[in-house]
Amino acid sequence: MERGPRALAGFARDVRTGLCEGTSKSLPAKYLYDDVGAALFEAITRLPEYGLARADGRTVARCAPELPARIGGRRVIVAELGSGSGWKSRRILEAFPRGRVLAYRPIDVSRKSLELCERQLDGLVPVRPFHGSYEDGLRDLRDWRPAGARVLVLFLGSSIGNFDPRGRREFLASLQSHLAPGDSVLLGFDLMTARDRLLPAYDDPAGVTAAFNRNVLGRVNRELGGMFDLPSFRHIVRYDKSLLRVEMHLRSDRDQQVAIPGAGATCRLRRGESIWTESSHKFRARGVRRELEAAGFAPAGEWIDEEWPVLEGLWSADR
Repeated sequence: MERGPRALAGFARDVRTGLCEGTSKSLPAKYLYDDVGAALFEAITRLPEYGLARADGRTVARCAPELPARIGGRRVIVAELGSGSGWKSRRILEAFPRGRVLAYRPIDVSRKSLELCERQLDGLVPVRPFHGSYEDGLRDLRDWRPAGARVLVLFLGSSIGNFDPRGRREFLASLQSHLAPGDSVLLGFDLMTARDRLLPAYDDPAGVTAAFNRNVLGRVNRELGGMFDLPSFRHIVRYDKSLLRVEMHLRSDRDQQVAIPGAGATCRLRRGESIWTESSHKFRARGVRRELEAAGFAPAGEWIDEEWPVLEGLWSADR
């Protein structure tokens, strides 16, 4: 995966801070999604244990026909954060009358996902991919948008659950700052469900999620010259009921010392010590509404799946 100097320097800094300094070890979840990670996650969404993806797809299909009328306006730009291949957004794009969508702007850190997205949606609407972070993509969208066009931002699949409460507040504030009156955002949230149903979605018997998790260390090896031995790490899933979150960790099976030349540091791990790689927060519907309203968004529509509790909420940027 091609990376700019600034992005690579940021990755090296976060790896050095998260793995080589301090008493506990962690990596930001965003680094799970390089080209390899994005392909593995796409496979995860097709696993029978991962009911969230199918519920998200069903809910998007239900709400899509209503979106054109609910967001109003004559010209619309649809932007998607973490678009992947864009398969869910097709339903939304098809719901708009021909010519009303000026452009679909998928924003993703994986070039391969963006290329696939562009191929699959070519001919439906003009596709203008943006390779980079959410923040950079939203800033570019704000600077590029034609006068008078409304924006609909999609953030599907409960990806917002990867942010902790403080991170969500910061993300929502940033999102609000990049939108204008009349713009909208469609956000997906994974609501609470039974523990024995939830955990297999993050620890499937085929081992796809385990490979997805270990790949973050593979990425350190590929991009920063790290020497991690991936088979020596076990994929661990934990559920914290008090904080409503599922955690993914990589636990070292032995004492090890790993040089990371590109980060200018060495990672030291004891047997049984773990690296925290992702938190997936779950929600209650009333909490979702409270957080969005506190961030300055106004409710414009809500759809909840009956089989797997996923909420898709349409929110207006009008304060």
